[in-house]
Amino acid sequence: MNIAHPEQDQKIPYQQEIENVLIVFATDAQRGLSEEEARARLDRYGKNELEAEKPVPRWKKFLAQFQNVLVILLLIATAISAGLWLYERESAWPYEATAIFAVVLLNALMGYIQESRAEEAVVALRQMSAAHAHIIRDSAQRNVPAADLVPGDIILVAEGDTIPADARLLESAALQTAEAALTGESLPASKDTLTIMDDAELGDRRNMIFSGTAVASGHGRAVVVATGMQTQMGRIAGMLKDTSAEITPLQKELARVGKLLGIIVVVIAIVMIAAIIIVEDVSGAAALFDVLILGVALAVAAIPEGLPAVVTAVLSLGVQRMAARNAIVRHLPAVETLGSATVIASDKTGTLTKNEMTVRIIVTASGRISVGGVGYAPEGKVGEVRPHEDEALSPHGNRMIDGALRSELEQALTIADRANNAVLQEHNGHWSVQGDPTEGALIVAARKAGLEDRALNARFERVAEIPFSSERKLMTTIHTDAQKREQLIVFTKGAPDLLLGRCSYELVGSETKTLVADRRAAIRKMNEALAGEALRTLGVAFRLLPPGALQIDDVDERIEQDLVFAGLIGMIDPPREEAKEAVARAKRAGIRPIMITGDHPVTAGVIAASLGIAEHPQAVTGAQLERLSDDALDQTTKEVSVYARVSPEHKLRIVKALQRGGAIVAMTGDGVNDAPALKTADIGIAMGIMGTDVSKAAADMVLVDDNFASIVAAVEEGRAIFSNIRKFLRYLLSSNIGEVFTMFFGVLLMDVIGLKAEETIVLPLLATQLLWINLVTDGAPALALGVDPADPGVMRKTPRPKGEGVITSRMWFGILFTGIIMATGTLLVLDASLPGGYVEGSGSMRYAQTMTFTTLVMFSLFTVFNARSDEQSAFVGLFSNKWLWAAVMLALVLQVAVIYIPVLQQAFSTVSLNFDDWLLCTAVASSVLWLRELSKLILRIARRSRG
Repeated sequence: MNIAHPEQDQKIPYQQEIENVLIVFATDAQRGLSEEEARARLDRYGKNELEAEKPVPRWKKFLAQFQNVLVILLLIATAISAGLWLYERESAWPYEATAIFAVVLLNALMGYIQESRAEEAVVALRQMSAAHAHIIRDSAQRNVPAADLVPGDIILVAEGDTIPADARLLESAALQTAEAALTGESLPASKDTLTIMDDAELGDRRNMIFSGTAVASGHGRAVVVATGMQTQMGRIAGMLKDTSAEITPLQKELARVGKLLGIIVVVIAIVMIAAIIIVEDVSGAAALFDVLILGVALAVAAIPEGLPAVVTAVLSLGVQRMAARNAIVRHLPAVETLGSATVIASDKTGTLTKNEMTVRIIVTASGRISVGGVGYAPEGKVGEVRPHEDEALSPHGNRMIDGALRSELEQALTIADRANNAVLQEHNGHWSVQGDPTEGALIVAARKAGLEDRALNARFERVAEIPFSSERKLMTTIHTDAQKREQLIVFTKGAPDLLLGRCSYELVGSETKTLVADRRAAIRKMNEALAGEALRTLGVAFRLLPPGALQIDDVDERIEQDLVFAGLIGMIDPPREEAKEAVARAKRAGIRPIMITGDHPVTAGVIAASLGIAEHPQAVTGAQLERLSDDALDQTTKEVSVYARVSPEHKLRIVKALQRGGAIVAMTGDGVNDAPALKTADIGIAMGIMGTDVSKAAADMVLVDDNFASIVAAVEEGRAIFSNIRKFLRYLLSSNIGEVFTMFFGVLLMDVIGLKAEETIVLPLLATQLLWINLVTDGAPALALGVDPADPGVMRKTPRPKGEGVITSRMWFGILFTGIIMATGTLLVLDASLPGGYVEGSGSMRYAQTMTFTTLVMFSLFTVFNARSDEQSAFVGLFSNKWLWAAVMLALVLQVAVIYIPVLQQAFSTVSLNFDDWLLCTAVASSVLWLRELSKLILRIARRSRG
């Protein structure tokens, strides 16, 4: 097959006629490529992707684990110690140096695995939010990943879409694209299908659309001429490298806390080393290196330098859980902000409602028609509703529609069907709509009334279009009429109150009559009545023009004047069953739901009241917002929860007003012009089904199912993730501070607790033992806390205050309290295991250090259960986290191995312990559980007394 190679010069497609381009690329404008041919071309040309940077080799990632200065110092010191052993050859094998090397390597391996998993999770998230493209293949519209596009594909683009590949336009309806990223031109570029004969710069190629740019308005159809690195964006791909890894505010705060703790620990280690050298009168290179190793090991064990990486892993895993609940997070900081959200400002259609639009009522000058059926299947009775008759019953006993009413019905539904870009499709008996659900409902109503697509296509050929915009709230198409060649016909649909203002006449039967004030008022009253029945209303109108009355290439909204009003169409979009409970859950969680919609204020008020968003079915309209000053708006947003007939500019004002009042705002949006509000909101939420590519790019989170309940579920997951981060922070910092206090006060009080020896340096713990505790207790248990199940009461708590740090003053109290208990208990066991001191013992130094070692490990394992809450008892949901129990059991098994396996006894300087020894270590270590339980009980009692 002879098709153009993607590497061809891009001037060829824009300089060729449309027919020639289609021949060159061996494709059909209406049918597109076949799936078989598309697969073959994908194999030939590759994915429609820019070349990624070469991945960092695994060995480099592993070596990066040793970049910490303290780890390097520790390795150097142990290497020198081993070198001295090799030089002197007088002592036994350097088990301590060997063990230190082994533990450091294991720590590095764990860090490497954690970072790799975090990277994999981030890649998975990017794949979930990958761009898609609307194409035609095998004569059917499809939605496919943009990466699967090939040269010759026919793509459909509309307002808000990101162009997925370079393409030559075949059709253009008022199409404009934002090409600033490619050409630097700030204003949108108008597009058409005319062939350009001369060479043209990128910005002047009006018949081309380019990968990575966005559709600012209008829509079109085009044939792909270049993909991947052969696109114009691909040619400057060096400017489009992936940005550096996202650093969240939480990670920055933890890095700051880690550095502060590191400075404190290093100072303590230096003081401890100096004290040992002075008190013990250390001399000789080997002894000095032993002291240095000990001090550096304490710093390495106590400083949580891996906190940011662990947080990334936990955030990424949590985000995957959120994706399973239909919320795809595009930016990790949004997870942190979700826990603080105090307002959810949501659209109505498709988010709080089902977005399964069905036409129920059509009102024209001569009467009222009821339409039956459910969903998109074009099946249902259409019948007249007589005055004082229940239209809900009419479709089952409908009467024939004839005369003037029939004529008006056909004209109204013809307008609704033709001023429309949706496509009704049937596949294996299932009917679906490609495009806007509201437009799909209008097509279905036309089919139910007997208007066939083929006949309408044959009679009315579209020659121009003024696309819908959120500012005008209208859409207009212009057609030739095969039955009346001497004229053009304009079809317009849109918001009834705005459309009426552009109408001068009304259709009565087959005649056009002046729209007098009484009839205008009656139509408005009927619109209010339909809205009061929770029906979404649209008006339809038309206008006849002589063929030479306008230039097709210069059509704009000025043509939307002196229209003939043809009727009102009322559609039902019922609330989602789960929305009412989701609203109630949000309120219980201290979150205020707000509805912001472009729909009729009465409809919005009725739906909002039925869902519990507002107590009364009243809404503030966009027109009313226009008249409010910023101060007045600030007060209004504190009192009003329903806004209707609003534009994107109004949304932005509402968000800013809420934020000025101290609210943390989560805002939904789906259109191009919603992007400023989405960016301004603390959490921008785009719609996955109805949302444009531009809105998704501006958002922090994308809802896969466009469902309000998914927003509430995402808030719950966000709160749970943040709570889990606090849990493992509480655990890690408590354990590490316990280790530091044990070593520091052990050295200061060595004479008091009997920690004295004649010729050797004696300390509560050895360097290898400190590193082992860091490996065993700071690893698996901490990560297990990161996947702890959500607290059942997490959505009964108020949002986290704005600006509150990840580690609160109450947390610091608990951390320090736990650290003091751990150090006190550990040193008491050490004292009781040695002769002299407060508690008389009889054990050897090695036995005492083994007891101290084991007690500190047991303290850490008890602390992990305490760390699950600062206030709630550790026994609540004690067995809910199987991973936590598995991590604790693994740590115990490893500790038993160190105590009893001979080779490990040599490496870690331990001796075997008997049952009574284990009992003593466990009993003392359990004190941290009981004392923390007591402190939590006091806190709960104090809170209840205040409440």
